[in-house]
Amino acid sequence: MAILAELKDPRVRDVTVTYVEVSADLRHAKIHVSVMGDEAKQRLSLTGLRSAAGFLQSKIAKRIDTRYTPKIEFLLDQGVKKSIEVARILREVLPPPPPPDEEEAEAESPPAEAEREQGGEQAKPPS
Repeated sequence: MAILAELKDPRVRDVTVTYVEVSADLRHAKIHVSVMGDEAKQRLSLTGLRSAAGFLQSKIAKRIDTRYTPKIEFLLDQGVKKSIEVARILREVLPPPPPPDEEEAEAESPPAEAEREQGGEQAKPPS
């Protein structure tokens, strides 16, 4: 929350913390962030976050009660970018889905075929 509310660095914009890895001894924290925008904007935001690491560490120190305050390291999370790229490739490779009208016609056709096979009579429930 401090990244959004209290960081006044104009380089840090459109940043989302995706997950945080903390070492077992709580001395190191890797903060994975996703930044919306092109590579230049991502590098600029990452530079801003790294320069604000001391400020954010002091905020963490005030909120948690541990012997050591974790040393913060910011890493760019490429997961969102990779998933968008995979979706784009799949759209190019896979055939387009059938229009909704064809799907409805296919869903109705099996009962009609079964009815024709029975000679137009439907099975009567036992009395």
